[in-house]
Amino acid sequence: MVNSLFYSRLYEWYEIHHRVLPWRETEDPYCIWLSEIILQQTRVAQGMEYYMRFVARWPKVEDLANADEAEVLREWQGLGYYTRARNLHKAAQMIGESGFPQTFEEIRALPGVGDYTAGAIASFAYNLPYPAMDGNVYRVVARLMDIDEAFDTTQGKKLFHKKIEELLDRDHARLFNSAIMELGALHCTPLLGDNCQTCPIQEFCAGYAHHTAELLPVRKPRPKVRDRWFTYHIYIKGERLKVKGERTPVYTLIRRREDKDIWYHLYEFPCTEGQTDDAYPFTHVLSHQKIHARYIIHKVQKMPEIPGTIVIRWEDLNDYALSRLTLRVLDTLKPIRQG
Repeated sequence: MVNSLFYSRLYEWYEIHHRVLPWRETEDPYCIWLSEIILQQTRVAQGMEYYMRFVARWPKVEDLANADEAEVLREWQGLGYYTRARNLHKAAQMIGESGFPQTFEEIRALPGVGDYTAGAIASFAYNLPYPAMDGNVYRVVARLMDIDEAFDTTQGKKLFHKKIEELLDRDHARLFNSAIMELGALHCTPLLGDNCQTCPIQEFCAGYAHHTAELLPVRKPRPKVRDRWFTYHIYIKGERLKVKGERTPVYTLIRRREDKDIWYHLYEFPCTEGQTDDAYPFTHVLSHQKIHARYIIHKVQKMPEIPGTIVIRWEDLNDYALSRLTLRVLDTLKPIRQG
């Protein structure tokens, strides 16, 4: 279906339109691996800030390996899917001991690395002939080959992997993967509009020829979202009073989530779960859960003894890796936070 003209059209478009991204300007496997982990489930615009922050704080994989998990989670705060951060830290410790792996199989064996991420790292760092399959590539390939199989099923993934293997420019894997990913990100977007008319590979696209491009790719049915109701209990001890020119400290209670549930190992205020007739002003949507949350402020003279909690100064909250929902609650408490 494709020939040298297909590749030349794709590469010419990429040369003109591609975004300048720091992980594309290097062949350092650490930087490439770091960017790929951050960009799982994260848009480039959001991931860029985190990537730059991680590289600045831990410029080498050994630096990241020597960090505490709590530090890594704190820097990851706001990105979500925190298992990625924990696996990132575990993998850094493995790499720090034996050096960065240089084969697909060794890269694939790292915690948090699947076939797509391993292919991306292998091709971008070492130009090895492996495809990099992200959502943008699935979309381009589905339209290009008019595939109506759901790409997020086991059978669909096998089919798409077979098709991208056929399409891969094995002599220029780094360039090919970069170009086709960028085409999906910038041009062959979910809402096509008039983009098909100016697509560099339009003449090779079966979806365009069959007028099915707008219908592709196909996803499997989404699972039912589970509703949960959280009540945060915010205990406040002390007042923001000036004594001899200095503010007296305010204390609060927080706990670290230890159950293998959402936000594992992140901190939050003591929380009870269960629906009541009260209003829940916060709604936080995760992939398969919808959290309804509210908070109650308790001003106390003595902190209650709640198992698993610790007493901290209010001003030290920023030193802990907090769940995204806890950060949203804190945003409404800025007068307390700022004093």
